[in-house]
Amino acid sequence: MLVLQFLFLLLMLYLGSRKGGIGLGVVSGIGLVIEVFVFRMPPTSPPVSVMLIIMAVVTCAAILEAAGGLKYMLQVAERILRNNPKQITLLGPLVTYTMTLMLGTGHAVYSVMPIIGDVALKNGIRPERPMAASSIASQMGITASPISAAVVYYLAQMSGVDHSITLLTILGVLMPATLCGVLVLSLYSMRRGVELEDDPEYQRRMQDPLWRDKILSTTSTTLDETLPASARNAVLLFLTALGSIVLIAMFPEVRTLNGHAISMSVIIQMMMLAFGGLILLGTDTPIARVPEGVVFKSGMVAAIAIYGIAWMSDTYFQYAMPSFKAGITEMVHAYPWTIALAMFTVSVVINSQAATARMMLPVAMGMGLPPQLLIGIMPSVYGYFFIPNYPSDIATCNFDVTGTTRIGKYYFNHSFMVPGLIGVVVACTVGYLLAGLMI
Repeated sequence: MLVLQFLFLLLMLYLGSRKGGIGLGVVSGIGLVIEVFVFRMPPTSPPVSVMLIIMAVVTCAAILEAAGGLKYMLQVAERILRNNPKQITLLGPLVTYTMTLMLGTGHAVYSVMPIIGDVALKNGIRPERPMAASSIASQMGITASPISAAVVYYLAQMSGVDHSITLLTILGVLMPATLCGVLVLSLYSMRRGVELEDDPEYQRRMQDPLWRDKILSTTSTTLDETLPASARNAVLLFLTALGSIVLIAMFPEVRTLNGHAISMSVIIQMMMLAFGGLILLGTDTPIARVPEGVVFKSGMVAAIAIYGIAWMSDTYFQYAMPSFKAGITEMVHAYPWTIALAMFTVSVVINSQAATARMMLPVAMGMGLPPQLLIGIMPSVYGYFFIPNYPSDIATCNFDVTGTTRIGKYYFNHSFMVPGLIGVVVACTVGYLLAGLMI
């Protein structure tokens, strides 16, 4: 019966993923109701803390976007890329990785991807090389960001088990691990595929007058727009917020009141809301712009998706764990890497790193797995590149007017598969080694 109920869980996740976005959350709500009233599973608590973290971070980042700060960051990134065009396959992924690390979300990739494609095309570089790598790198930055929901959730759970584990402990493992993954996948990408002029799809499009005109006339830039000084000030304030969070994490006595330490998840919520207010007041940003931006919309959609997914999944696993804990624990202890494979597989289905962490980390901790292992293999919560239906991957294909970045004939042989596998495997390997030395 538990197996059938698990298959039902996967079915609900699959149906939700077909709708995407908010659909993941509300379809999971159907699954939750059936679990409780048909399968008679006691409902667990909804993932309130994760949702509040997402809302706080997204609100601050959305105010930054409305104040012109995101456009300012894009202009800085574009200058770096255009000043070093021959290194676009290496620099493009580093730019998208850094932006995600700073913002806590990979959705900024939509703004920078056309620029990466434009630089590659104008320098005769196969656009697939930097564009596919940059899309993967933008998502890998989530597990290295101090303000991402996935990292903060990990911190809350791990510090509860071992008080010596701090935000700096986790970032000290995951930042170098994911950066190694990004560098290796970028080096691989520098030589992947045939050269642009030899690509059959590119040649076919150049024979089509409409495509030829579109390819030759493509220009995407943010440098022709003059931004107010408030845009730069917004970025400085946002960077100050990140620095403040790191400093508070470094000095626990700052957040200790009456002998009790305030959790870092609460600190992050407080700092994001406070600096969102400072950016709003300091730049005189019209409040009506905030909910209109890409960051706010995509972030709030993610919060609703996690709301339903995590609640439905947690209800099942809390109910089923006593029955199959022994068998799974024995397998995982014999082959520790299998927990990483399990996290990766779940991520393929639910398209969210935070939701994957919220769903699988309590299961892994319930098996008694050591914190070193769980932190080291955290990059495995990114597996949704495997099926090419994630918005940033689809958008990347559409941004590449040459057609070199594509979904293959056999669906799984797409442009993101090999860079994604390389990035995640390298990050997990390096992370596991570093965690063993540092924790």
